[in-house]
Amino acid sequence: MKVLCRDCFWTGEDAPRRCPSCGSPRIVAHAELTTLSIAHMDCDAFYASVEKRDRPELRDVPLIVGGGVRGVVTTCCYIARMSGVRSAMPMFKARKLCPQATILKPDFPKYVHESKRIMAMIRDLTPLVQTLSLDECWIDLSGTERLHGMPPALTLARLQARIEAEVGLTVSIGLAPNKFLAKVASELDKPRGFSVLGTEAASVLAPKPASILPGVGPVFAATLEKAGYRTVGDLARADLKDLAEQFGSHGMALHKLAHGQDARMVNPGQGRKTISAETTFNTDYSDRETLEDILWPLCEKVARQLRKEGITGRVAVLKLRKTDFKIITRRRTLPAPTQTARTLFNAVRELLAAETDGTLYRLIGAGLSDFEPVGASGGDFFAGDETRALKHETAMDTLAAKFGKGALVTGRALKRDRE
Repeated sequence: MKVLCRDCFWTGEDAPRRCPSCGSPRIVAHAELTTLSIAHMDCDAFYASVEKRDRPELRDVPLIVGGGVRGVVTTCCYIARMSGVRSAMPMFKARKLCPQATILKPDFPKYVHESKRIMAMIRDLTPLVQTLSLDECWIDLSGTERLHGMPPALTLARLQARIEAEVGLTVSIGLAPNKFLAKVASELDKPRGFSVLGTEAASVLAPKPASILPGVGPVFAATLEKAGYRTVGDLARADLKDLAEQFGSHGMALHKLAHGQDARMVNPGQGRKTISAETTFNTDYSDRETLEDILWPLCEKVARQLRKEGITGRVAVLKLRKTDFKIITRRRTLPAPTQTARTLFNAVRELLAAETDGTLYRLIGAGLSDFEPVGASGGDFFAGDETRALKHETAMDTLAAKFGKGALVTGRALKRDRE
């Protein structure tokens, strides 16, 4: 059994209850500790933790980060979670469960800044970092033992301590032989955890719900349960041929995952899947014209971000939330990738038309996915109307940078502001 102390970084061969060097109980023990190299790192209650760090008076009180009475919970601290509050929960429900909570609006520029600090620390150790969000990533430390003079487990323990000391935030780490198991491991001991999954993974996974598997959302989980596959163990014990007949290639992939097998590589180029913007209304809306007016500035915001990052998106995404909180997501693949609000708006506007049948909505959002660097598709990428739209919007970016975002607005956005 290999052993590591997360406080003084002592390593040994047995499994004491406390570190023989510093007396800490924060011991990690696993037979494969020094041979595993794929990790998943997740910041603990990230937005809420940033706010508590900056406002010490909030340290011991329940804190919810979210928007307005009609919004949803963006994240919440662990104290609030003890009352049943969860991310994406409607704010009215969160307030009812935890009426004593302090509620703060999200400060995304601050969270982005802290995320960049943490990700920079990780990239100091390896270029093989695949971000999933501001506060979450996979890390591949294969082959770094000689570079750092220590096994990946010890490198990760030191990273965890460095983030806590320099940034003032805690993270949880999962170490395993592949991405799927690393993500599962990081959830086993939160917050401030460090868990390892190796050859025993199948027995750990067996009792867990099938919904923990990648690609299994609430609807598919219900389909699996109806077919008799409620847990990961049910899928692991199932006949591969039966799963293939019922669910095709996806069924075969689930069978492998249920046995803890995952061949996906940590891919630094595969980061965010979508850049999006959304807003929750103070009053529910059903008429298309009003929804379009609200949608336009969201498209502008998304397009600005793509131009800032020098990328384009090929798939337009429309998001709507009904009054019963059910979410509708519609996508359309564009003829060519774009980074203009005009093209995005035209696409999601058509998607919206099919959904405006008198249904009341409380939220709308727009986004782009399937990213490419500018010009990656080759040919006359920005042609015709797209060229003119890009020049116009780029000019607006320049004016906004010089005189402020409110110096120049489009007619549609101005119309909305006056209402």
